[in-house]
Amino acid sequence: MSPRYRSGSNSAGTVIAVVADVMAVILGLWILMYLLDANRANDLVQFVHDAANWLAGWSRDLFTFDKAWARVVAGYGLAAVVYLFVGHAIANRIHRN
Repeated sequence: MSPRYRSGSNSAGTVIAVVADVMAVILGLWILMYLLDANRANDLVQFVHDAANWLAGWSRDLFTFDKAWARVVAGYGLAAVVYLFVGHAIANRIHRN
């Protein structure tokens, strides 16, 4: 393979890993903001909440713990872990090729 092609696949893998990291950071940031009782009227808090809701739409209400904080940590945390795991697995697979 030519060096140019290998460089392109390394870049693609890096982009995928960075996107997965950013998604996990957004989810983690929302968990932190929720636990610290951030002002939901604040534009930044609202943006992070909306983005996290979209990213964790599939896992947000997956758990039915009695405590709201446990549901938030488990639902959004699961999404963050899955995005990190899958994103980095795909990136590593691309890097190996």
